[in-house]
Amino acid sequence: MSCSKTHQDGQPDPMVVLTILGIVEARIHPKPYRVLDTPDLKNDFYLSLIDWSSQNVLCIGLGASLFLWNGYNGKTTKLCELSQDSISSVAWDQKGTHLALGTDNGLVQIWDVERRNIVRCMTGHRARTGAMSWCNHSLATGSKDRSILLRDPRSQKSYYSILSGHTQEVCGLKWNADEELLASGGNDNSVRIWDASENYALHVFEQHVGAVKALDWSPHKSNLLVSGGGTYDKKLRFWDVCQLRWSKISDEIISTHGYSEYEVVVWDYQSRSRLATLAGHTSRVLYLAMSPDGRSFVTGAGEGDETLRFWHLVAPAKKTNSSLSQLSLIR
Repeated sequence: MSCSKTHQDGQPDPMVVLTILGIVEARIHPKPYRVLDTPDLKNDFYLSLIDWSSQNVLCIGLGASLFLWNGYNGKTTKLCELSQDSISSVAWDQKGTHLALGTDNGLVQIWDVERRNIVRCMTGHRARTGAMSWCNHSLATGSKDRSILLRDPRSQKSYYSILSGHTQEVCGLKWNADEELLASGGNDNSVRIWDASENYALHVFEQHVGAVKALDWSPHKSNLLVSGGGTYDKKLRFWDVCQLRWSKISDEIISTHGYSEYEVVVWDYQSRSRLATLAGHTSRVLYLAMSPDGRSFVTGAGEGDETLRFWHLVAPAKKTNSSLSQLSLIR
């Protein structure tokens, strides 16, 4: 199955990043409620430079620097700056206390954010680490070297397992809610579903004709996966991994778009129709993260825009004085 917007020339719009929502009858606000200036936010499809923690803290990788934005008070602090390296991916653990940071040189750092120090620095990849996903104490990392490494930061070893199969860069990773299945997307246009306990791929889907970075599992049905292809594919595809019936609970899906609309679109999963189109970015929208309560989300665009835009999905309890406020990470 697929859903996509079709332009007047008959070509559908590329899907860059997506996520599934668990909110029924969400009300979508057409304007962002906050904008952060993010100079040096890279315009690179293969990177994952923002993530929103369960503690309501958004992390942003800008070049060699890692910033934290507090969703409760709106304050921004600088966590660290790498020496002779650049940030290529970020990912919070489920508790929101530790942050994984991947680099262009293939390293993976684990930070204790409260103490503001490095807990581990792990090797294993031979090229940039552009995708990461936590599963309890286990961290999966994907690289341009085509490998997926499974790690336990508590262990002295840098990794305990290697998942091999992709023939090009691994650019998307996502554990399902049951933490039993790992979905990976690659620049080889394939989606792979791994049984991590057995170290082999249960399913290999090759219907996409573009790189697959965008992956998310349904919050209502642990075996339902949606994937989004890049510029040469431009489709969302739904996979029922265990061949079960579709969930009848209403889901919404957010997709962000590249050339040339630069849109953010909210879809109704059941009807495959658009609920809202959110405009404002002036460059391809490569980054997306959900707030911990699921009622808002943030999108980011790189060169030519260099902003993060925050959107309400459900009307807040109290109205703010302004629908748009300007903040800056670096002045």
